[in-house]
Amino acid sequence: MKIIGIETVRLRSRTTVIWVRVHTDDGLVGLGETWFGCAAVEADIHERIAPALLGRDSSVIETLNRQMRPYVGFAGTSAEMRALSAVDIALWDLAGKRARQPLYALFGGAARDRIPDYNTCAGPEYLAASSDVRPQNFGLTDASERTSHVFDDLNGFMKRPEAVAAELLEMGISAMKIWPFDFAEGASDGLDISTADLKIALAPFARIRKEHREAMRIKAELHGLWSPAAARKICAALDDYEVDWIEDPIWMDQLDHLPAIASATRAPVAAGETLGGAGQFRELMQRGVSVPIIDPSWGGGITVARKVASLAEATARPIAFHDCSGPVTLAACAHLAIACPNVREQEIARGFYFGWYRDYVDAPTTLENGFLLPSAGPGLGLELVADLFKGDDAIVRTSNAAPMLAKLVDDRVDHGSG
Repeated sequence: MKIIGIETVRLRSRTTVIWVRVHTDDGLVGLGETWFGCAAVEADIHERIAPALLGRDSSVIETLNRQMRPYVGFAGTSAEMRALSAVDIALWDLAGKRARQPLYALFGGAARDRIPDYNTCAGPEYLAASSDVRPQNFGLTDASERTSHVFDDLNGFMKRPEAVAAELLEMGISAMKIWPFDFAEGASDGLDISTADLKIALAPFARIRKEHREAMRIKAELHGLWSPAAARKICAALDDYEVDWIEDPIWMDQLDHLPAIASATRAPVAAGETLGGAGQFRELMQRGVSVPIIDPSWGGGITVARKVASLAEATARPIAFHDCSGPVTLAACAHLAIACPNVREQEIARGFYFGWYRDYVDAPTTLENGFLLPSAGPGLGLELVADLFKGDDAIVRTSNAAPMLAKLVDDRVDHGSG
């Protein structure tokens, strides 16, 4: 069960996702994943985390999670926290494989056999080439109708929102998340939004609501771009469309303003995907956030996500697991969502799911009639496809125990000869 190697894989063709594989001396390999700043994450895994974990017992996940907690970058979703998160997911995958049980069985068993999903309306090339979350990196095309890309939902919600909603309803998906406010001129600094831009951004909500009434629930994503004053203006305007929640309405270093934001709207406020560690989520809930959102591949791994879910449950709140990331993160979220009793639904991006997930893993989490069904196989229930490691596209880096053991032998020889 000892860790003998830690391997990272990232791609030149899709720069924003990185996978980690943790190898143990009993022949098992655990798989993890995170998103954004992949070169920095890779460096932290091999330069800081690997020396601390090589030779350690992989089964003591709580201890190892604490061991990986950095001195700098210990809060939020820093490169260090994302590196920790990816390795933590891999350690849980190892635990499931060793027990020959799906992860949800290790979490206390399934609270349900499937979980409803909601669709985040990103296209397949959304943030594929850059970690800079701005419209120029959203993968937009000029086409007004669906392009050759499968489910180009970002173009869709801007240009044909009623049709996208109809497609989702036909798939059994009755909730969708959109972010038209990102395209407002004022989003560049977030200080204010003009009346004209506010009207443009509200149009997709109005069109969906007019066509589909209450059949489609709509979530508003604000991406933490706005000042408190601008956020209050947006939140008040959204009340006319009975949105399901308003997500990350303000700059997320301005948590003291959250109570005022929550009072400016009838909709629940959801927040947290850019935060990490249980302490930050406790602060969110103390300030009136109705739905805390954690990304297991950003905020501290499965270990921390479970703790945040328990904090939410203890205060009669639902927990939501973020996924607009990758197939391994979705698998981890599905196992968590099935096991946690206070999960209402699980996020997916069908543009990702049908667009590129199958290029990289052998068995994406099952999506069926608007529900996610986690694998009943051991651990996460999926592996990277073998071809991922071949060719010039892959950047593979490995840290293994051999140099560490060799140094240990050398030190003993030197000590004995002295």
